[in-house]
Amino acid sequence: MTETGSEQNNTLFRDINADDDDPEVTQIESLCLNCHEQGMTRLFLTRIPFFREVIVSSFSCDQCGSNNSELQSAGRIQDKAVKYTVKVITPQDLNRQVVQTDSATISIPELEFESPPNKGVMTTVEGMINRAVEGLNQDQVLRRIQHPDDAAQIDKFVEKLTELKTLKSPFHLVLDDPSGNSFIENPFAPKLDPETKVVHYKRSKEQNEALCIQESEEKQTEPEPEFNAKDEVLQFQSNCPGCTAPSSCKMKLVDIPHFKEIVLMATSCDACGLRDSEVKGGAGIEPQGRRISLKMTDVSDLTRDVLKSDMCSVEIPELDFSTGMTSTTGKFTTVEGLIDDIITELKKANPFFLGDSGQEDKLYKMSEFCDKLEKIKSGETLDVHVILDDPTGNSYLQNVYAPDPDPNMEIVNYDRTEEQNEDLGLNDMKTENY
Repeated sequence: MTETGSEQNNTLFRDINADDDDPEVTQIESLCLNCHEQGMTRLFLTRIPFFREVIVSSFSCDQCGSNNSELQSAGRIQDKAVKYTVKVITPQDLNRQVVQTDSATISIPELEFESPPNKGVMTTVEGMINRAVEGLNQDQVLRRIQHPDDAAQIDKFVEKLTELKTLKSPFHLVLDDPSGNSFIENPFAPKLDPETKVVHYKRSKEQNEALCIQESEEKQTEPEPEFNAKDEVLQFQSNCPGCTAPSSCKMKLVDIPHFKEIVLMATSCDACGLRDSEVKGGAGIEPQGRRISLKMTDVSDLTRDVLKSDMCSVEIPELDFSTGMTSTTGKFTTVEGLIDDIITELKKANPFFLGDSGQEDKLYKMSEFCDKLEKIKSGETLDVHVILDDPTGNSYLQNVYAPDPDPNMEIVNYDRTEEQNEDLGLNDMKTENY
């Protein structure tokens, strides 16, 4: 290794200077891959003006005469790739200094020529052409014997490459390096070169993989989306309404098409096994009440979605039947599920028709009425009307023809009576001039 007399005054990467008597060339004995004897590798760390630091290495073997040289970037892979396009017009342009890393490609659009990535080198524009010619002529002797037609075409192309150095017509040299560490000299530096175009661009995923770059988690991780209540299921602790044990209640905001937002609430208790669900309107009380009348003409009408608020009454005029407001909690179900809930309330959950308190004549009438509801529920009885009357305007029955009107469904919005406003607590509610 070469001794350094003034090591404290010299930096690791030094500018190339003809007056420098001590260029700090590091010499290392290395194995020659040609003859397997010991050769010598020389390393020179230097800084290219208006560019960055590089490592120039050369190997020579005194035993067999083998030698080669290579250039490597001493800096990190840049954040963006770089592409140089130089228009070669004058002899001075042929002498432009070129740094090509082992990931860069060289192309000449006028000849539709492109040289794939090769080992790094520091040369000139003319040297790049000579290097391409040497690469094409490398196996020409053998190729002229085995494949004479291909060899003839390569000879013609080599002539075109060689003719470029005569500058009979201008041509473009394109240097494209995904690592961003290649360079073509600007003789007008620090001013801009009118014949050179430099473009920095973002590498593709394939280029990152070729450079063995793994994108950081910050780049891979997409920004967290803003909180959206419709995409979240909220859960909070409460007490079970059946056994008062601690239980959980889940709540989700749902947007019903062609209607409005609602709040679905579900309660489950691990202690007593209670499962309960409830629906609340998500937009408050509407300015007008709503009356929805559906004439059932087909079994498929039983599958229509129904949103019944806790203030909605259900009527079936053909059976002379009507429930009052607050008879059941709010539910999001189907027409079939709504009729099944009515049957459950009348037949199974009514204490006055169960046990010893039940009277035979009333039990018979109730059973007969529930059988009629069962026939409607099963689709055996059709041509009946199911009416939802909701003074809050928060009930809904699916229109299967939406957005067109449903010929079997009638929706009427009406003004609430004073008594209905009183039941809803609207008469004593003041929301203006606070």
